[in-house]
Amino acid sequence: MNGIELIKEERERQIGKEGWTAKHDEQHVSGELALAAICYAAPVPVYIKRQSGQDESFIDPWPWWDEFEITRYGDGAKGREHAWDKRKKHSQLRRLVIAGALIAAEIDRLQRLASVGKKEKGK
Repeated sequence: MNGIELIKEERERQIGKEGWTAKHDEQHVSGELALAAICYAAPVPVYIKRQSGQDESFIDPWPWWDEFEITRYGDGAKGREHAWDKRKKHSQLRRLVIAGALIAAEIDRLQRLASVGKKEKGK
């Protein structure tokens, strides 16, 4: 299978098994899908630099990092899973395929949005 076929298959899996349908994607209006794709595609963790006065910090740009709760160490304790921890369990090839499918989802979302805008202007 070539890259395009792998990405298509992954996007179909995301829709069919994960429920990440067009309706779901419409909720992500601030570039979250593209940002998640960047995070998956990066071969190493990426961070956003935040500056506040003379203080600076670096945060993981994963758009939903605080939504992932995991059980750690099999002891039943709950904790937050940082974005890179979630992504690093996949091979680089798998992460690129997921990133490609997320980019496709964002392209589709933007095209639907543009189509709605054109229809509204035509009224």
